[in-house]
Amino acid sequence: MQYTTLIKDMPPNMRPREKLLAEGETALNNHELLAIVLGNGTKDISALELANRLLDTYKGLRRLQEASLEELIQEKGIGPAKAASIKAALEMGRRISLDVEIRDLIKSPKDVEKMLIQEMRVYDREHFMVLYLDRKGGLIVKEDISVGGLHSSIVHPREVFKTAVKRSAASIILAHNHPSGDPSPSREDIDITRRLVEAGGIMGIEVLDHVVIGENTYCSFKEKGLI
Repeated sequence: MQYTTLIKDMPPNMRPREKLLAEGETALNNHELLAIVLGNGTKDISALELANRLLDTYKGLRRLQEASLEELIQEKGIGPAKAASIKAALEMGRRISLDVEIRDLIKSPKDVEKMLIQEMRVYDREHFMVLYLDRKGGLIVKEDISVGGLHSSIVHPREVFKTAVKRSAASIILAHNHPSGDPSPSREDIDITRRLVEAGGIMGIEVLDHVVIGENTYCSFKEKGLI
């Protein structure tokens, strides 16, 4: 007699679906992810064991993706419904890999100015913005952090780096405008920047620059040697 352990009989932290809900999808291995796609097994084999068998047969996900619908249907315990689910899930993964987002590259303070000056030069109050970048300097997202004067109660490291962590940014660039038109940094600008550089150093997220936007001009802390 062959004994089969049903997923429902496993401890909750070992069940693929419950594990995903508790720890996130990245905590699961390929067998567990495939078991969730399969949904259930048969009376003789659990979804997890079925996933293991499929990945062993096809030597991993890549060759499983190359298998035809007809080949998958012929696998014991699969059938048309499970074969269709497998093909659909793997096809979505293939399409995601092809859908490469083209991001604006930020290579210099001038790039920051070009991106922000038309928007920021018309503000009648100071707006503090952060550009979140990937490892190649591509812009992931830009985000307004505060409106009004720069001071520690508004521009707090927690607010600045929250999105950096969430979006896995490798580095950030700080930017704000001076409604007076003069981009010369104030003492408060310098103090806030120093605090954020220190916080970024602790978190492993580099603050590349702080660009102050004025009237048709800008001031880069990096160029001025202030960072």
